[in-house]
Amino acid sequence: MTATARPAYQKFAVDVAPSRIDGQGAFAAEAIPARRKIGEIRGESISVADARIRATRSERIMIVELSTRRAIDFSRSADPMRYTNHSCQPNARLCIRQGRVEFYALRAIAVGDEITVNYGETHHEGRLTCRCGAPGCVGRL
Repeated sequence: MTATARPAYQKFAVDVAPSRIDGQGAFAAEAIPARRKIGEIRGESISVADARIRATRSERIMIVELSTRRAIDFSRSADPMRYTNHSCQPNARLCIRQGRVEFYALRAIAVGDEITVNYGETHHEGRLTCRCGAPGCVGRL
């Protein structure tokens, strides 16, 4: 999938392509300066209880818990940032602001670089092997 017209909340062009980390990944289609907002993901607002049930039904989930009560499921989202993979040495960070899931560059990201974030705690609870390949990789998600 190639980025063409993008919604206003997507600040930089991002392509979706096969990733060496896992499945599909989000790749910079234009240079992204450090500390700039890359974009957001939009999805279905659900309860955390429903999110945790959905997480048990699929190994590949795209859910972010916003609070102790609300989560967003991005499984059906068309936003390219939903394909952002984990890295133990990420070049971006995920930030939850006013119920939105936003991504910001930690450092300059060149055209063609895969955009990655550190997922932090996941439903895998350390049972899934990390495949980021970064120096100092912790090895598990």
